[in-house]
Amino acid sequence: MNLGDGASKNACKNSPTNKARFSPQSGQPVRERRRRVKGLRSLHGPIELNLWYGREGSDGRWGCPLLESWAIPAHQQWTPAAQRRLASTAATSLTYAEAAELMGEWGLAVTDSTLHALVQRAGAKADQQTHSRLERPPAPHQVPAQPTDLLNLMIDGCQIRFRGPGWGHPRSGQAHVEWHELKLGVCYRQENALVSKSRGLLSDKRLVSWRGEGAELCRRLHWEAQAQGLGLARRVRTVNDGAPWIWSVVQDRWPQAEQVLDFYHASGHLHTLAEALHNGDETAARIWVKPRRSRLRRGNVKKLLDELAELKPPSADAGAVVRREQNYLAGHAGRMDYRQLSQTGPIGSGAIESACRGRQCRFKRPGQFWTDKGLRNLCALQEARRNGHWNALWKS
Repeated sequence: MNLGDGASKNACKNSPTNKARFSPQSGQPVRERRRRVKGLRSLHGPIELNLWYGREGSDGRWGCPLLESWAIPAHQQWTPAAQRRLASTAATSLTYAEAAELMGEWGLAVTDSTLHALVQRAGAKADQQTHSRLERPPAPHQVPAQPTDLLNLMIDGCQIRFRGPGWGHPRSGQAHVEWHELKLGVCYRQENALVSKSRGLLSDKRLVSWRGEGAELCRRLHWEAQAQGLGLARRVRTVNDGAPWIWSVVQDRWPQAEQVLDFYHASGHLHTLAEALHNGDETAARIWVKPRRSRLRRGNVKKLLDELAELKPPSADAGAVVRREQNYLAGHAGRMDYRQLSQTGPIGSGAIESACRGRQCRFKRPGQFWTDKGLRNLCALQEARRNGHWNALWKS
């Protein structure tokens, strides 16, 4: 029997399961039976269920077999379909308060604290399912049958405000607020990068996140990449900025991947060098950068790096900046053949940049401070929805 949102008052009245003289879950005899009315809120209004409850002889626990088979706890006030709608709205809205306001417009009166509690329960379950999923590779039916010509992997991070150890204790001398990096990774098959007349569109971008070691982020991203056909991909490419930790974990996890320094980051470092070289003169810096950026885009990397190496850095702090940028660009020389790379795949990391922007729009709202548990549960819920694990989350 399925509990739909149009259930009648006596939907379970004549169910043979409810009249059983033993518990279906434990198989133990039932000492007592009684009827109770269970009220639930559905997408179409309140409903009442006339249910049989039984008391087991082994531990004296009262329970309802039908509610247990539907995975509905005794305290739950919403039908499964309504819970699913509430959780989806809370996971995709900018704040819990805005999600509650939106649900109210749909005729579902709910408080932001109720949505927060629901997200924590569902997110904890999603996080547990993720840990279980990582213990084994994707099943064959989860992997595309046709190999992709190119699978793209991108990694980045963004800073999120957390409650510090001194939160709520102003005289403790400890930090009230702390900033921590949330690391993110995306993967997508090249054929899913559709291009319209106005902009590109990724039809199936998998997203993972982790606050902690980069190796754990890559473990999670590797699983989703396997589900995207990593093992059958003819080529694998990773496009990132210049953060050393990113290239370290990439080399460790995907040594076969084509490594590309995001073109716009490379251009930004070239502009930083120009500003230091021209003592902060923005106009002179732009004039100097324009032909060299064009040279970089056309693939004349060696010629450009040779020119940069011959520059005479100015004195003091500006000279330190010039030397730093010279070393940065020289260190990524093997990742900047943009003319050739642009013909076979992306040279920009816009997919991961947009993912970071989306997370910051949700997690860096005015007055928001996170705990590790609260952030992890909401991220797990969002990723279950994004990565095709949403239905598994709501199975009993």
